[in-house]
Amino acid sequence: MSINTAERVSCEASDNYVFQRSRLAYHEAAKRISGDVLEIGTGTGYGIDIVAPYASRFVTLDKYCAIDTGSLAPNVEFILATVPPLPFADATFDFVVSFQVIEHIKRDKLFISEVRRVLKPGGRFIVSTPNRPMSLTRNPWHVREYNPEELRELLGSFGSIEECGVVGNERVWRYYEKNRESVRRIMRFDVLNMQWWLPRWLLQMPYDIMNRINRRRLHSANRELTEGIAMEDYSLAEVSDSCFDLFYIATKL
Repeated sequence: MSINTAERVSCEASDNYVFQRSRLAYHEAAKRISGDVLEIGTGTGYGIDIVAPYASRFVTLDKYCAIDTGSLAPNVEFILATVPPLPFADATFDFVVSFQVIEHIKRDKLFISEVRRVLKPGGRFIVSTPNRPMSLTRNPWHVREYNPEELRELLGSFGSIEECGVVGNERVWRYYEKNRESVRRIMRFDVLNMQWWLPRWLLQMPYDIMNRINRRRLHSANRELTEGIAMEDYSLAEVSDSCFDLFYIATKL
């Protein structure tokens, strides 16, 4: 099955703004993980080589297979599965990481319960998700998005939570503002606010097409800016409504 939609982060130049932000989550996780590690949401697999070298065993799971499983390192295992639930015994992993996934999960409370179940005592869940106040429009691929307080509440069953946000420098903000203006021009035609009341499934394909067109137009008009954004233009900071992503670390006590 093809999953080359605008919702899946790719290495296409027009996706660079999102791709570099997504890479940061993996590099920050790599600084923190060890032992037996589970990733939920492999995607196109660009994070495997970043995180796996720091794990003794790295299990990565997705409902689609978009990677070459034959080329995986000896300590890496890919599992094809839909979650929740998670197909593992209690207290299996030292760390669970999941980036830009939880917003797609219908049963998010069960998802969190399952993550906590498969973690060993003292294990940590490292999760990232879009920060809802920074979203420019409704994303019909997302079941829901969270603000900082809502994600904290969802993770409340864990013993402690470290709350961070992914922020960007001036170059990132210049792109964001250009993107916001471009989205505003597109959405002015939605005079009936259909994006907010039509069912998600009906909006997904039009959103995907317009999202891809918008990113490519921005790239064409701002090639140097778009391609010039690097992972180092993003960083972790104290969480706020103006961070692009939420990056939380929840510890099972």
